[in-house]
Amino acid sequence: MSKQYLTTYTIDHAHPTDIFSLSATASQILSSSGSSSIQVHSTNQSDFPLFQTLDNAHKLGCHHTATSRDGHVAASVGFGGEVKIWAAGDDGRWAERNRIVDGNKAGEIWSMALSEDGHYLAATSFDGRINIWDNLANGAKIREFETKGSFGMSIDLACRYPNGLVNPVRAVAFSPKGTLLAAAGDSRVIALYDVSSGDQVATLTGHGAWIFSLDWSDTGEFLLSGAFDGKVKVWSIEQRTCVATHTETEKTIWSVKWLPKTGKNEGFAAAGANRSISFYREATGG
Repeated sequence: MSKQYLTTYTIDHAHPTDIFSLSATASQILSSSGSSSIQVHSTNQSDFPLFQTLDNAHKLGCHHTATSRDGHVAASVGFGGEVKIWAAGDDGRWAERNRIVDGNKAGEIWSMALSEDGHYLAATSFDGRINIWDNLANGAKIREFETKGSFGMSIDLACRYPNGLVNPVRAVAFSPKGTLLAAAGDSRVIALYDVSSGDQVATLTGHGAWIFSLDWSDTGEFLLSGAFDGKVKVWSIEQRTCVATHTETEKTIWSVKWLPKTGKNEGFAAAGANRSISFYREATGG
């Protein structure tokens, strides 16, 4: 089985520098880059208009953002080490709710993930620590874990954890039900792990360059990946094979993200070193 996705729209020059992160809610997509602002585009309209700009969110630029699954909370971390928690109002506009103030130095906090309801924030550090903060308790740190001193480049949250990972890893993502973990990086393959046992159950091959981003579809049927060579791939978990490949650019894809379904049609977005955001929709379906 193969699937076809068509490029429906591209926001050219969405940011003046590389776009490092995409995060989605049911009606919006947030993007961040080496510039100081975070852009919020509406996904309810075919031209994905700019809905809001969070000016001066991070003075030195923002390398990671995350949104809670319920779409009410977002988090962002800047190259200066500052972490901000954002809350969405009833009108969909974002406002800063609080900051994680923990003596963070530049680069100390890297990748991060929010719990489903936005209550907790987990983040990796350059020296191998994983920290967890309670966003409802003024950003108080509640846990700190050591990981043998390795740079934590990616993190995700779920209720259970596997025993091993491929190495070096640049992206990890739990399936929606938390039963599988996908991990990828410099090995150019995607490893799938059974979360309950920690056993590797599949290897997805086909990328020819480092893999920087992974994202599961809402149903867990498909996995999205983006790589250093500009290729974006869609993988069928049932068939354990690539069902679609797109190459809109030869420049690095830093982030890929599934979008909410429109009818029966699936869609996703990709962004990276070409400073644009490209949107795709499935060519078939109602």
